[in-house]
Amino acid sequence: MKSFFIAFFSLSLATSLIAQKAGNKELNDFFTRSFDELLALSPMNATSIGDNRYNDQLPVEFTDSYREQFKTKYKDNLQKLSAFKRENLTTNDQLSYDIFKWTMTMNLEGLQYKFNRIPFNQFFGLPLSLAQLGSGTVVQPFKTIKDYENWISRVVAFPAWADSAIIYFKKGIDENIVLPTSLVQKMIPQLEGFITTDPAKSVFYGPVKNFPSNFSETDRQRLTADYTKMINEQIIPSYKKLADFIRDEYLPKARSSSGLHDVSGGDKMYSYNLRQITTTKKTAEQIYKIGLAEVKRIRAEMVKVKNVVGFTGSLESFFEYMRTDPKFYPYKTAEEILDAYRSIEQRIAPNLQRMFLDKPKTSFEVRQIESFRAASAAAQYNAGLADGTRPGIFYVPIVDVSKTPVRESLFIHEAIPGHHYQIMLQRENESLPNFRRYGGFTSYVEGWGLYSESLGKELGLYTDPYQYMKALGDEIHRAIRLVVDPAIHTKGWTREQAIKYMMDNEPITEASATAEIERYMAIPGQATAYKIGELKLQELRKRYSKQMGQAFEIARFHQEILKDGALPLEILESKMNKWARQSKK
Repeated sequence: MKSFFIAFFSLSLATSLIAQKAGNKELNDFFTRSFDELLALSPMNATSIGDNRYNDQLPVEFTDSYREQFKTKYKDNLQKLSAFKRENLTTNDQLSYDIFKWTMTMNLEGLQYKFNRIPFNQFFGLPLSLAQLGSGTVVQPFKTIKDYENWISRVVAFPAWADSAIIYFKKGIDENIVLPTSLVQKMIPQLEGFITTDPAKSVFYGPVKNFPSNFSETDRQRLTADYTKMINEQIIPSYKKLADFIRDEYLPKARSSSGLHDVSGGDKMYSYNLRQITTTKKTAEQIYKIGLAEVKRIRAEMVKVKNVVGFTGSLESFFEYMRTDPKFYPYKTAEEILDAYRSIEQRIAPNLQRMFLDKPKTSFEVRQIESFRAASAAAQYNAGLADGTRPGIFYVPIVDVSKTPVRESLFIHEAIPGHHYQIMLQRENESLPNFRRYGGFTSYVEGWGLYSESLGKELGLYTDPYQYMKALGDEIHRAIRLVVDPAIHTKGWTREQAIKYMMDNEPITEASATAEIERYMAIPGQATAYKIGELKLQELRKRYSKQMGQAFEIARFHQEILKDGALPLEILESKMNKWARQSKK
């Protein structure tokens, strides 16, 4: 979906989407101009939030020359922001000021590092996201003739993008910034999967199979011919060129090590990633130790569950039992799995009303992840549009139905009250400036998702001890990340060591553990944000519950956490402390 560079830039763009609101007009005019300028530089991000002005564009954002445009803009933004006196701003504008300054500063620092020497990997990058958009089922609109023509114009630039990716992969080879062998091996079949001799079997043929009913026969015939030509002349040759390069030239140069420590400048890159993704100043060593403590605590809770169900073996053998016993995999079809997830919403509805004052208007759907990315993809939430034209989507990866369990904790993380509540309440709230409506900090967003999992019993779930065990499995999974991610990237742990540690401490299959560890290898630091964010939210809830006593209302707490959108954790804590003081008064 995104390269290392695009990953942190996507955050920077999203948190820079600032529209004019009540307050300092000059400041908000500056935010509006900056929003438009940054959005024009990143057309794919514009499309993702429903801004269709640039749907025909596909610039090569990872090149050094293109990054210079971002560098210039970030510096200019910080200089102009400094002209405003923060103490003279409204509370709302002060919050905007703080987030904007934090984001621009972090983005500017990030451009010092050569993340762009790895334009994509097996987990995210344009070759995968282009296929999602081109399928016609996600965020690229295919409703009008202009929409169809925009996509052709966008895809025309893909061959140049692919050529540039090869150039920058080669730069990485020369500068010792390359991917591990195990990741490269996963990329090859992904790329080859888009190569076909029959354009009608290509995922990019999807829009042709689903023409709007109001298209004339003449337009249908013309667009069918144009899309067939596009697939044959733009899509397939580009994927073939990338696949051939990755297989024949890049794979022999891939590294045997697993962590960033072994690439040029890797230690500084990882340190930056941790600060940027957790929105804290925690070091790799601090995060590692927090992880060890959390794993120990959650394992003790797992032992209690094991004893409750009467399992007499070791915890590890209990994990193996839950991994392999057929009773935990009762489904015969993918649709049965999806329906099982859909049923959870009805079960938690009564308690949702008690614990949340607001709920989003935007609908959401449960869908199966597309086959071309299912093997490497985790379950995920794709945000909808506040105008109701696109639902929020909870994507479930199903590679083998007979080995796919249903987890209540996964639903309340990805859908309700997790990502769907948090993101869509944020996007629907027109009183917020756009940078809060469309922004996203992983430590906050994923921290909220994991915090939502902790609400399972309060929502009426986890009544089955095995489902509670799965929830503990999900929780310890995030705690394990705090151990293995820094261990891989700073302590020299191998892929195999990390896989073993994960399997020793949670009920997960080897295939799933392998996919997870390879994800952490592909996007260093990202996975640490979940538990760091959740621990902060738990800390705040405990603090204010103790301070307020019986006056503490969980629904009010949730409302205050969510109402201002995603924030860096330090800014969030400052805001919540003010709320608590005012509530006590």
